[in-house]
Amino acid sequence: IREVFNMKTQVTKYHDICAGHRVIGQGGKCERSYHGHNYRIHFTCEGEVKKDGMVIDFGIIGSLLCNWVEEVWDHKTIVWVEDPNLKTLQKMTPNGIAVVNFNPTAENMAQYLLQTIGPQKLMRTGVKLVKVRIEETAKCSAEVSLWKG
Repeated sequence: IREVFNMKTQVTKYHDICAGHRVIGQGGKCERSYHGHNYRIHFTCEGEVKKDGMVIDFGIIGSLLCNWVEEVWDHKTIVWVEDPNLKTLQKMTPNGIAVVNFNPTAENMAQYLLQTIGPQKLMRTGVKLVKVRIEETAKCSAEVSLWKG
């Protein structure tokens, strides 16, 4: 009996950014003030290994996903559109704010990258973003992945 397997291979690239945020409704120190993290964001892509031996060139992941994070979130304060201080912050630092439609927790940021940015940026590459891991610190991270249930 011959078994046939459809192999999918995963590759991961990470990118570091510095960004600030405030978590609304958290009730602890992350809600009291805007503060920053040295985020490390891991992008895991899945696909078939092509004739060149790669799923996708790491440089392409960098130019599509890492560059997006660099341009949109790096050295910005990520602020939820429902933050009561948004208008004041926009007046104070109009170019230093990245407004998002979610409370900027690591979990929500990872989910947004996985479900919204990944599909947009990787549309014509033949690979899929299947996992995003965001480290807020060396000790704390959130990971979101696609799965069939």
